[in-house]
Amino acid sequence: MDKNSVAGLSIALVDDQRIVWAQGFGYADLEKKTPATAETLYRVGSISKLFTDSAAMQLAEQGKLDIDQPLRNCLPEFTIKSRYPDATEITPRQLMTHHSGLPRDRMTGFFNSHPRPFTGLVTDIREDYADYPPNRIFSYSNLGIALLGHAVQNQSGQPYAEHMQQALLNPLGMSNSSFDAGLSPSSLMAKGHSGRKAATEPFLRDIPAGGLNSSVADLGRFMSMMFADGSSGGRHILKAESVAEMLRPQNTGVPLDFGLRIGLGWLLNVAGIPALENAGLVASHGGATQLFRSQMYILPGHKLGVVVLSNSDTSGEAVDHIAVEALSLALEAKTGIRQPERKKAQVVKTALPVETVRDYAGAYTTEAGFARVYASGNGLRVDVAGHSLDLVRRSDGLYALDYSLLGIFHIDIGDIGEIGISRRTLNGRDLLVGHLGNEEILIGQRIQPLSNPDAWRKYLGDYEITNLDGDQKLLDRIRLTEEHGFLLVELTPTEAGETVRIPLMPLSDNQGLLLGPLSDGGETVRLVMVDGAERVLVSGYLLKKIDR
Repeated sequence: MDKNSVAGLSIALVDDQRIVWAQGFGYADLEKKTPATAETLYRVGSISKLFTDSAAMQLAEQGKLDIDQPLRNCLPEFTIKSRYPDATEITPRQLMTHHSGLPRDRMTGFFNSHPRPFTGLVTDIREDYADYPPNRIFSYSNLGIALLGHAVQNQSGQPYAEHMQQALLNPLGMSNSSFDAGLSPSSLMAKGHSGRKAATEPFLRDIPAGGLNSSVADLGRFMSMMFADGSSGGRHILKAESVAEMLRPQNTGVPLDFGLRIGLGWLLNVAGIPALENAGLVASHGGATQLFRSQMYILPGHKLGVVVLSNSDTSGEAVDHIAVEALSLALEAKTGIRQPERKKAQVVKTALPVETVRDYAGAYTTEAGFARVYASGNGLRVDVAGHSLDLVRRSDGLYALDYSLLGIFHIDIGDIGEIGISRRTLNGRDLLVGHLGNEEILIGQRIQPLSNPDAWRKYLGDYEITNLDGDQKLLDRIRLTEEHGFLLVELTPTEAGETVRIPLMPLSDNQGLLLGPLSDGGETVRLVMVDGAERVLVSGYLLKKIDR
């Protein structure tokens, strides 16, 4: 906590139906010196999604919601445009597995001082486009879970937060927890901090995706319910079949997901990830709001679980590390299974083969934005997210990112340096694949320079948002540049953070895509006329060009 400037943190360790350890460290409110405890309430961020998914499964059990029928059946107002003529209709199951192809967010109104109801999203997105066709690729979407929450509200006949309280939180004995747009009014609520400095947590519109305020003690009861096949305190919450389905990999038939596995809500890894080896199925979900961080892991085969919550925006790495270490020690104490010593693959200190340099060199669109790989001396360099790194060969035949100051002093770049990298061609796509333990994940796809970007060159320059309308300002600078034959959108955050550079792929003279990890999908950018003036429209925001 000291290393990461964490104000407060709470942890609970669950063994089947018992919370065997629950404790707080640091402060729920550093200024008032209010200690963090097991009952301290935190914004848990995306762990909220597991509850929305569970509520959908309850309604499915009651015959009120069919997760494999079109979403429009339970949310008739829903529609979104698609540029994929063979795309199927989106289903609730695809929302729960993040395979709907919907945009990650509808940013207009996401953080707002007076947020509109999330039920307005279904109207807001009618003229928007899907990023991908359903089941093309895992593509995380807060928007998708907000729409699922709207469907839960429709089919339950109750306001979403009220239904969640009656159907899940109260029956689970989560008496202090609640779904809210902002912090809970309870005296148990932690204050948000930027590092160890008190700050104001903004209101959130998409409550089903991230609006749960809860404690580690309350979330321990949720984990125990999962271990008891859906029962809690003698009460039926979910059927055993529903719990099993939520923990069953849903995306084994999606080639571009590689080794990533997801259940209904839960991210899944089967034995082999470096964090928890030889543990059987590992199910998890983390969360992050503006000032809070969270992480939950369960081992269903051993009925062990852990949750860690924090009220500092600097605590993401600490929260995950503490959760994994605690669960590893609990697994050893209960079963004798020890985590093996992890041997790092060694860097091979030789010049790279000419064919490797030739095969890897080029430009890529990745989850981290635009990346350029190019020859440098007898090796390769990678420019990505404002950093210039070496691409080096490892003793296991894979490649890895490495950084040396002045080419001499090696500097640890953390978990990124642990990921092995290889190339693979799949369905005509030239892909970069990441390797972590036995798991494989998509990093990105090679892209070619634009053949004729002339129509978009007049839009190069800086932009500002003209319709914030009470939204929190998240970006200090928005800029369209051209580099090496690519159009790049540079986004510089208002708070401390690195500039992200995203390739813009023109589709026509007035539409383009902000590319995700694939070369043919991502957020749609449109040029529109507003009161006689040309504006750029993206995720609901209107941007006008400015002089700097």
